[in-house]
Amino acid sequence: MRDTPNARANRQRAQKLSASAEATEGHQPRGGRRKRETRARLLDAALRLVAEKGMNSVAISDITEAADVGFGSFYNHFESKEGIFAALVEWVFEEFADMLDRLASGLSDPAEVVSVCVRHTLMRARREPVWGQLLIREGFSVRALSWGLGQRLLCDSHGGISAKRFVVSDHFLCLISVTGIIFAAIAAELHSSARVTPVVERQNASGLDEQNFAERAATVVLQALGLKRAEAERIARLPLPGKPEIKVCRAKPRVC
Repeated sequence: MRDTPNARANRQRAQKLSASAEATEGHQPRGGRRKRETRARLLDAALRLVAEKGMNSVAISDITEAADVGFGSFYNHFESKEGIFAALVEWVFEEFADMLDRLASGLSDPAEVVSVCVRHTLMRARREPVWGQLLIREGFSVRALSWGLGQRLLCDSHGGISAKRFVVSDHFLCLISVTGIIFAAIAAELHSSARVTPVVERQNASGLDEQNFAERAATVVLQALGLKRAEAERIARLPLPGKPEIKVCRAKPRVC
């Protein structure tokens, strides 16, 4: 399989996830490095397959074949198919949610927090289409809504409502609507980028513009949360905080 920049980025993050548990143990022998590399290949293969087919349609044999790993070796790293999927969801959803936490840590306005998170989500989906595909496919599942990005949106929207910054009549339905807007925006970008027409022509025809599409989506999300259009547009155009160093963190409950 051709080694694309997106695949290399996925594999590098998988290797970081594999190594995080052993980071405090000092220098690892060659066997330990090979084990982490194999685990990284399995996670990378699972990511690509699940993004394409969905978790229920992927078998262990599919993963090991795509990763070029012996079937029996799979169980040296994961107890079951559910085990690798849990690790994958932690990697995809929790790692990014932790990055959003760090991005928003210096912001006091709940509306700006939501805007920053929406814009960074769309920017990453543009850079990493496989990540975006998985987010769309699994985003409404119980796995996603109960932790990771789902909890990020839940906490942020609840905080804005408590502070009377957001005005919504039904918090849960508003959360579903906002999530739907974000996923629809990601789907539109992925659909546009997959077409064969020239980039400029493609953007003109679809209404997508790499310079402001994320800001437009953030504006719509803020309007769904009760902000007036002019204020939503102003907040969505504010400079983004500097991108923090990406670190893989173990899953942990978020307290709102």
